[in-house]
Amino acid sequence: MSDLQQWLSAQRVSHIECLFPDLNGQARGKLIPCHSYLDSAEQRFPQVSLIQTLDGDPQQQLVADSDPDMHLRADPRTLCLKPDSGNGQRVAQLIHDCVDADGEPIPFAPRNVLQRVLAAYQQRGWQPVVAPEIEFYLLAADGQPLGATRQPYSVDHAPDHAAFFAELEQLCAQQHIASDTMLGEVGNGQFEINLQHGDALALADQVFLFKRSAKTLAARHGLLATFMAKPFADDAGSAMHIHQSLVDAHGHNLFSQPDGSAAPRFWHYLGGLQRYLPAAMLLLAANPNAYRRLCPHSAAPINVEWGIDNRSCGLRVPDSAPAARRVENRLPGMDCNPYLAIAATLACGLLGMEQAITPGAPLTGSAYGMAATLPASLPQAISALRDEAALHPLLHPQFVASFCALKEVEWQTFARTITPWERQQLLQQA
Repeated sequence: MSDLQQWLSAQRVSHIECLFPDLNGQARGKLIPCHSYLDSAEQRFPQVSLIQTLDGDPQQQLVADSDPDMHLRADPRTLCLKPDSGNGQRVAQLIHDCVDADGEPIPFAPRNVLQRVLAAYQQRGWQPVVAPEIEFYLLAADGQPLGATRQPYSVDHAPDHAAFFAELEQLCAQQHIASDTMLGEVGNGQFEINLQHGDALALADQVFLFKRSAKTLAARHGLLATFMAKPFADDAGSAMHIHQSLVDAHGHNLFSQPDGSAAPRFWHYLGGLQRYLPAAMLLLAANPNAYRRLCPHSAAPINVEWGIDNRSCGLRVPDSAPAARRVENRLPGMDCNPYLAIAATLACGLLGMEQAITPGAPLTGSAYGMAATLPASLPQAISALRDEAALHPLLHPQFVASFCALKEVEWQTFARTITPWERQQLLQQA
């Protein structure tokens, strides 16, 4: 009996949910009885399932005319019980990688994009370490705030939410999601969960599972959990800040030298983030709403200035001991695909080290007084990524082409939409 069979039997599991993230970070896959999964030599899925718009429209023109299958290859490290769906079934969930018939990674599968970047680090004997911060709003089922629930930086959640957060903590433990800190954020009904630092792929998996679990659990409590970057015009946006560092095979922080000072590669990594993150912004802000979050005096960045413990900057270097020297990328919105956002920031840092890019001077004042240097809209971000050839080999040219084309389709849909403001202000006045 295989290890998988033993685990399924011991856990009394009846079905396995075969999961993989699509380009927008949505869970795709299928539910299979255990006996069928174990008896089958392979699981297949159409490649076009990876390339779907936010409203669930597969983009058939972005894959081969033959509409080929891809093969799903399980990552056994991700095996865990799915949170109780309330129907009495015990279901296991298992994240899969997407490969072709020859076992080669599908270039536009998000998990493969991140693994491609990580492989470039591994070739050099380096291992990135990341720690994402997850911000989200807990709202009424109709999407409106739940009264006055603003509790900035509080650990005392509103009594009405106590059951939700207690169950959420249990679900994190059940799925090996290493939740660390939980607190109330600045927005009305906004909260933050910090994850413990660790392997970049494992942390991306954890964010992927957390977002799905929080939404499902909120619905069971008659609530709505949203990871939208800017759900309210006059309230704080939700970000996924990414803390990142680099260690060797022995766990030593490669951003620090033996005497405790910053290593040259630390400055070059930081320089790479400054140089290339504006071009990679499409992977950090992948829909029109995400750009509404990036505005001055909103705890969200407008550029890639950097500073020591300076939260107005897009790149914050926490004041820390040499063993914990790291960079915090404050650009990604929480609606990003975590695999792609982490891949983007690591790719930019790697290019900086390869090219020995020197960063600008640290900022001691407010970055909001400096020029805005990030793309201001989705079309600008699409053009920026297409034009930055240095990023294409790391991310894979086919991924870049497919992702940009998908985002163009979504932008065209958005641009055709008549907004409530237009009808209110122009219907009678124009």
